[in-house]
Amino acid sequence: MKFHGLLCVDKAAGCTSHDVVGVVRRALRQKKIGHCGTLDPMATGLLLVTAGHATRLTRFLIGAPKVYEGVATLGRSTDTYDAHGTTAETADYEHVTEEQIDSTMSEFVGTYEQIAPPYSAKKVNGKKLYELARAGLEVPERRSDVEVFALERISPLEGGSLRFRLSCASGTYARSIVHDLGQRLGCGAHLSGLRRTQIGPFSLDASTPQDSLVDLATAETAPEASDLDAWIPFDEIPLPFVQLSVDSRGEQRIHHGQTVLAPKLDAEEGDWVHVKDQRGNVLAVGVVSERVAEASLAVVQPKIVFK
Repeated sequence: MKFHGLLCVDKAAGCTSHDVVGVVRRALRQKKIGHCGTLDPMATGLLLVTAGHATRLTRFLIGAPKVYEGVATLGRSTDTYDAHGTTAETADYEHVTEEQIDSTMSEFVGTYEQIAPPYSAKKVNGKKLYELARAGLEVPERRSDVEVFALERISPLEGGSLRFRLSCASGTYARSIVHDLGQRLGCGAHLSGLRRTQIGPFSLDASTPQDSLVDLATAETAPEASDLDAWIPFDEIPLPFVQLSVDSRGEQRIHHGQTVLAPKLDAEEGDWVHVKDQRGNVLAVGVVSERVAEASLAVVQPKIVFK
């Protein structure tokens, strides 16, 4: 493997997140590629693609908060909760005011129990909901608690459509929020456009268009890391927990899977730790297995070691 790091991609509409992974595989001439957080085919925007050693960090990146900008269309609900679905109901929306929309949107802020769209990747008994729906089988409701940090209208209501911005925890379906918004307004609604603009500290502004990767995939020679826009080397990937720098002795212990002592580490028992050597190279991701309060020490046990 030549490439170890993270690539911020601006996903195009009409393809799956897995399709983007395939494009990156061909562009980098490397099989070990993954992604952090699926985007629906109709959606565009930021997709984090991991390469090499960074694929082992996916679990820590996938849960980062997300920010989206989307378009909600009132007056029609669909079975998929988006514009590509079959119409479920239609209703008049002329009575709905922007003030009502703003007030109803504010009700979603916080934690609430959300029903996943019938056509989604959520699983029941090992089967994805969209697999059941496409097979014509009854799709059971899949409920889960989600958290919305902010939901606001960012355009006037024109022709039944409006633009909105959503900031939410991982696992929240924008489609379901728009569907639920329509139900509360009494007119029905569906998602007719969605673009992800941020994942944790990663921004769409610092991403590379998917089309540029297609060009690399068809080039005669493999690219260098310097040829990749929006490329973050493995040792520079920010992780959402505390960092620990160890000396050469600690480095040897980490390589052998042994614990290290960390004085004055700002982490509690059970917290994850990003372990680096004194040159800034990533050695491992560990967990605080014990705290020695009287000595202000934390015992860090490596869980994923990189060699």
